[in-house]
Amino acid sequence: MRRRVFQLLVDNTTGVLSRISGLFSRRGYNIESITAGVTADPRFTRITIVTNGDDEILDQIEKQVAKLVDVRDIKVLKPEESVYRELAMIKVRCDDMQRQAVLANATIFRAKIVDVSQESMIIEITGNQEKIDAFLKLLDGYEILELARTGIAGLGRGIENVTYLN
Repeated sequence: MRRRVFQLLVDNTTGVLSRISGLFSRRGYNIESITAGVTADPRFTRITIVTNGDDEILDQIEKQVAKLVDVRDIKVLKPEESVYRELAMIKVRCDDMQRQAVLANATIFRAKIVDVSQESMIIEITGNQEKIDAFLKLLDGYEILELARTGIAGLGRGIENVTYLN
């Protein structure tokens, strides 16, 4: 099984995300993560989908998604030619005695403390999946009360592969 990151530019219309995820569901394809947001041009949305399968399945996914009416462009974001980022928010149970150690670990990973209460802290961290996974592993000794991860957002490096839509 291989992993592939697809970047789609789609018309910013009602139900577009539902139609794309529905295609995956109908065909039995797995979505590892999906992120979507409007682009600099509000007529279009950029969707990043991470999926896995063998080469034949991944090629089939690309062809099927490209056929959808709302899809204007589809690209494979290769790791060596792209920048991927993910955001995670982690609520950790910690008391006064543990707070300093959690803060020190967060500082090492350039994470931010975005909320503190008597019994917990919320930490915000951005980076590639490996960085976030490593930080979570470092928090193994603490009780993670809640975890929210955005999934990958990515862009190709340089200007060679920029798609201009009219």
